[in-house]
Amino acid sequence: MGGKLAGKTAVVTAAGQGIGRAVAERLIEDGAEVYASDLNTALLSDLKEAKTAQLDATDPKAVGAYFDQFDRVDVLVHCVGYVHQGTIEECEEEDWSRSCDITLSSAYRVLRAAIPKMKTAGGSIVTIGSVASSVKGLPRRAAYGAAKGGLIGLTKAVAADYVKHNIRCNSVCPGTVDSPSLRQRIEDLADELGGHEAAMEFFISRQPTGRFGKVEEIASLCAYLAADESALITGQALSIDGGITI
Repeated sequence: MGGKLAGKTAVVTAAGQGIGRAVAERLIEDGAEVYASDLNTALLSDLKEAKTAQLDATDPKAVGAYFDQFDRVDVLVHCVGYVHQGTIEECEEEDWSRSCDITLSSAYRVLRAAIPKMKTAGGSIVTIGSVASSVKGLPRRAAYGAAKGGLIGLTKAVAADYVKHNIRCNSVCPGTVDSPSLRQRIEDLADELGGHEAAMEFFISRQPTGRFGKVEEIASLCAYLAADESALITGQALSIDGGITI
């Protein structure tokens, strides 16, 4: 298969749906040999052109065993995350711990396992951050913003540590993206705000472009960062947010 990622081995986590699924499909389209994982393997059943597997990125032993199969990794796109909705007063200890473990600690585990497979030939790591992070504070995102802010910090640290190994590491920071995760959050918030219309307004009102992002738009930026054409870009948090951070 031809394409700008031909001959590259790419690993995509949380590839069952949403952004992760769109990324896996785009990297396949661009010619990469894609290894796609998700906690829910049923979501991967129709991703026929990828090598699929179950992976719990919160389990250190599982992550280590998964990456043992690779001699070389050229591209890693880490898409695992969890959105807690609420202020700090509405964030219980278990909410905080879950947010940090799924969003931040999973990245620590996955990147730590992947980097030794990239040090010889170099490669590109992309983490899925968010504008709700160290980039910008948004309402009802206390735990989420903290975890994503930590993820951006980790991304920048990895970029600094491994630039001499020709490993690039960047974070793609979406705004509000239409996905199964968003639709579930809208339904959850509708129960709190008194209806679907109020919940939709909560999310749409923060998008200056007046629309949600598309998973394919996020995947396109990830594919660009994965390819050699972006070879000069590392250690960056790139916002793709419909104008939230204007």
